[in-house]
Amino acid sequence: MQEINYIGNELELFQHASVWKNYYGKLIRPYLKGNVLEVGAGIGSTTSSLCDGSQKEWLCVEPDPLLFDKLEQKVIAGELPACCKAIKGTTSDLPVKSRFDAIMYIDVIEHIENDAAELEQAYKLLADGGHLIVLVPAHQYLYNEFDKAIGHYRRYNKAMLKKAAPLALGLEKIRYLDSCGLFASLSNKYFLKQQYPTIKQIKFWNNVIVPVSKLTDIIFNYSLGKTVVAIWKKQS
Repeated sequence: MQEINYIGNELELFQHASVWKNYYGKLIRPYLKGNVLEVGAGIGSTTSSLCDGSQKEWLCVEPDPLLFDKLEQKVIAGELPACCKAIKGTTSDLPVKSRFDAIMYIDVIEHIENDAAELEQAYKLLADGGHLIVLVPAHQYLYNEFDKAIGHYRRYNKAMLKKAAPLALGLEKIRYLDSCGLFASLSNKYFLKQQYPTIKQIKFWNNVIVPVSKLTDIIFNYSLGKTVVAIWKKQS
């Protein structure tokens, strides 16, 4: 069973980003049905936000032993829906015959050096008609000290993300989100130059900037933002 030590600590900070999680959650929740695999589940904050308990099974895979311990304790304590289970490891530790109706990577593949190989493995685990959902930070020109500190190999534009996915998958949606956050990130890179945001800054972004982005994203037709999300379908 593969263990990978996670070098960042932003998961504790971003668990406060409930408005943001609900925003992108509205886009991807319709695809989270049946057997769901969440890769890189961390401490379960995203699980708690997106899993409503209607799924047949929600399998959380996390390779970092310390994060996994926190995740497992939430499962044991019943802090996550009853359909949730946790496994320490990566997708390569799952039985080859495993099949999932949805596989989700939320802020994960930017931490994986060979992203294309990882998404190819996800493709093999998808059931026919299943969906692959990926959300990542956008635009390499925004890469900053924060990205470096938490182990990001890269940020993505739409073309990069599409190139990383297996060609056999059919792209259903791809869009940028958080257009106002894009300008906040530019400001941080060139002026503030912070390695880590503060809790106060995270809450301001979540409670003020994201609600405005929900409006401006529509105005810009999801053509710019500091996050890119894509959804593919495996053809039957």
